[in-house]
Amino acid sequence: MYLKSSHIFKILSICLIWVSGTMAFEKVGVTSFQFLKVTPDARSAALGDATSSMNTGIYSIYSNPANLVDATGITADVSHVDYFFDTRHQSLALSWSKNGLAFALMALRIDYGDIKETKVSDLGFLPSGVYNPGLTGYVFSPGAQVLGFSFSQRLTDKFSYGIMTKYATEDMIYEKKSVIMWDVGLLYDTRFKSVRLSAVTQHFGPQVEYYEYSYPLPQTMAIGISGNILGQEALLVQSPSHRITLAFELVQPRDYDQQYHVGLEYALNEQIYIRSGYKLNYDSQGLSLGAGLKFLGFNFDYAYSDYGKYLPSVHRLSLGYGLSK
Repeated sequence: MYLKSSHIFKILSICLIWVSGTMAFEKVGVTSFQFLKVTPDARSAALGDATSSMNTGIYSIYSNPANLVDATGITADVSHVDYFFDTRHQSLALSWSKNGLAFALMALRIDYGDIKETKVSDLGFLPSGVYNPGLTGYVFSPGAQVLGFSFSQRLTDKFSYGIMTKYATEDMIYEKKSVIMWDVGLLYDTRFKSVRLSAVTQHFGPQVEYYEYSYPLPQTMAIGISGNILGQEALLVQSPSHRITLAFELVQPRDYDQQYHVGLEYALNEQIYIRSGYKLNYDSQGLSLGAGLKFLGFNFDYAYSDYGKYLPSVHRLSLGYGLSK
C-alpha cells in the first residue's frame, strides 16, 4: 500500500525538524569506539563523506542505509584503508535489492598493529650492558570488529528508509567491550530534476564502560542534499554522457561542533569518475580526491585524504562487483 507523496513529505519534514532539534544534545569531550568514525570505502572518502543523499549503491551501508535500494541486484564490495600508525581497516559488504526492498551485510575489521609491552620494573641495563627501555618481550595486537545487518525499503517512488543494526567489539587486551548500535536513515527523492534530501542518525546505542567510567558512542546526526548540475535531469546543463553531482551535508557529532561536508563527482558515461570533497570545521581533515572506473561489472575506486601538516595522508582502495544490473 503506497502512501501519498504529500504525506511522505510531511513525514520527512517532521524527521528533518526532529534531527535538527536533537542536534542540541549534550556535548562530551570523549567518545568511545573512535574507529567508527573512519570511512571504510574509497568513493565516500573521496567525496568528503557528503554521501547520505547520493546514489552510492552498496556504499550506502556506511553512510545512509535508506539508499541501499539503489544498489539493484546483488552487489559486493571489499575495501582497504591504511590509516595512521600502522592501523589498517578492512571491510566487506554484500547487498541484495529488488522491487524496492534491500538487505545487506557488512563486516569490518580494524588492526591496530603490534605493540610491544613495556613495564617500569624492566627498565635498566641487561647483563650484556645493553639498556632495556622496559621491554618485557611480550607483543600484543589490539583490534576491533563490526558486524552489521541492514534493511531498506522504498515506500513510494520518492521516499525510502533504512535501518541498520551493528554489533561492535573492541579488544584492547586488558579490556574487551562489545555493544549493539543502530543507524536509521531517510531519503526523499523530490523528483524535481535530480534533487535528493536525506536525514540519518548513526551509531545510536548505549554507553561503553572502561574501568568504571562510561563513555558514549560517537553518535552523529546529519541532513544532506544533492543534485546534478550537469547530466540527465540536471539543474543547469543537460547531457546524456556527462554528469556532475554536487552534494552538501550538515553533520552534528556528539563530541565536536557542527561540521560540514561538500562533495563533487564527475562521471563520463557512468564508467570513468573523478571526485573531490572537502570537510569544514575539522581539526585536521580537509581536502580529499579520488577516481573510479567501472568495467564489466567491476568497480575500482581510489581515494586520497589530506590530514594536514602533522598527520600523514590516508589512502583507500575499494573493489566492487555487481552480479546483476
